Amino acid sequence: MKIFISADMEGISGVATNMQLKKNDEYQRFRKLMTQDVNAAIAGAFEGGATEVTVADGHGNMSNLLVEELDERARLVSGNNRVLCQLTGLDESFDGIMFVGHHGREAGSERAVISHTLAGVAVGEMKINGKIVGETEMNAGAAGSFGVPAILATGDDAYVEEVMETLPDIEGAVVKYAVDRFAAELIHPVKARQIIREKAMRGVQRAKEIPPYTVEGPITFEIEFKGTNQALMTTTLPTVELIGPKRIRFTCEDYITAYKHMWGAVIIGMAATNGVLGHANA
Repeated sequence: MKIFISADMEGISGVATNMQLKKNDEYQRFRKLMTQDVNAAIAGAFEGGATEVTVADGHGNMSNLLVEELDERARLVSGNNRVLCQLTGLDESFDGIMFVGHHGREAGSERAVISHTLAGVAVGEMKINGKIVGETEMNAGAAGSFGVPAILATGDDAYVEEVMETLPDIEGAVVKYAVDRFAAELIHPVKARQIIREKAMRGVQRAKEIPPYTVEGPITFEIEFKGTNQALMTTTLPTVELIGPKRIRFTCEDYITAYKHMWGAVIIGMAATNGVLGHANA
């Protein structure tokens, strides 16, 4: 039984403010906590019957996890040039996907800790076939197109509640309680990791009874960017239509093609934030 883990950082136990992930000494602390939360999920996965685990680091530059401290039974996908973003390495051979340390969507619950959707500097809202989604729901749809069910989500209580509206069968591990976008009531990390481990084990044990989350094609993405400059530059992709000052739309026949289009548009939007050639002199 093969399990895939997509790991983010905002939903890790102990995280309450954005500066904890940016100020270097704090960031180094939380890299360790991120690795420990992921290790708890790996341990639970093997206890539940997994025979292989692959972890994809999915936060920021996607190279946060400390490989030397990671459970040696797992493989790690690290680094940031990835066509499938937080899902690189996932395919139809896997039996379940876990979302460890993930967070609420942009414009979701007002309490969700450090809420955003994929790129906080650029994306204001994302819809798939008219439904507002966060990263977990969006990634679960991609996994579902491979026939892989979403079996675990760990993060704050507002995030878990949000995800379970779309994925009611997923195991939800609440590792902290959201107070505000930059405040949380924290559980001790040791206790949080025990919750993750138990829920991960249960998710693997239930994997065969949890249906993959599938979205019927054609797949239409709408993305509201935070700047008109960001939205406009995505129209360099011929498939992209500008439908408002900051909003774009495109349609693809299958989910994975649409997912790649979305990621390409977000990359362009981020690059356009301060001008795509703003740092070039030649």
